[in-house]
Amino acid sequence: MIPATPQGRRDFIVANTRLQRPPHVPEIALHLADEVTPIWKLTEEALEEIGLPPPFWAFAWAGGQALARYLIDNPGVVAGMRVIDFAAGSGLVGIAARLAGAAEVLCADIDAYCEAAVALNAEVNGVACGYTGEDLLEAGAPGWAEVILAGDICYEKPLAAKVLAWLAAARGAGATVLIGDPGRSYFPRTGLAKLAEYQVPTTRELEDMAVKKTAVWALP
Repeated sequence: MIPATPQGRRDFIVANTRLQRPPHVPEIALHLADEVTPIWKLTEEALEEIGLPPPFWAFAWAGGQALARYLIDNPGVVAGMRVIDFAAGSGLVGIAARLAGAAEVLCADIDAYCEAAVALNAEVNGVACGYTGEDLLEAGAPGWAEVILAGDICYEKPLAAKVLAWLAAARGAGATVLIGDPGRSYFPRTGLAKLAEYQVPTTRELEDMAVKKTAVWALP
């Protein structure tokens, strides 16, 4: 079984990933899984058997890569701002925000392994990111957040509806909301403003094509 302690999760990530640079955001290094790392070969059944949630933190998803690219190329969006990276996974987007000059970044994810992944990846990139495992969909967005970033959050219908409603409430309270999405099935086709579009290299092990057309959107 995998140790259920912060150090145990940290050790597991180091042992089962390798440092890589996402192809669309080579400025950032992350502990990621690929075909030469042990975790890549684990089936869903094997993950369940050893007590590991699906390791979304082990991959640089297309929506996150696009959003990170946009922030690095347009630092004024977050420079000096207090930012939440929602459903942070590896922390890629939050790290990009810090590199772009954000004053404060809180990475939020309910998977406890993400806390270790974010800490490891932030250290590698020489930045500091806070972390919360609280379910913000239930607690609401912290009132101090000036920018909320969300990548790849529309892959399941009930979750997508809930997240989008939460983001809309945050936007209504005054936060800037940016979403990175590669055309997931449950992403809304109307009511958002497209800010940028990218061709993001990925892998057929994760996606249905080797390059995903991915956009960054803003809630108006």
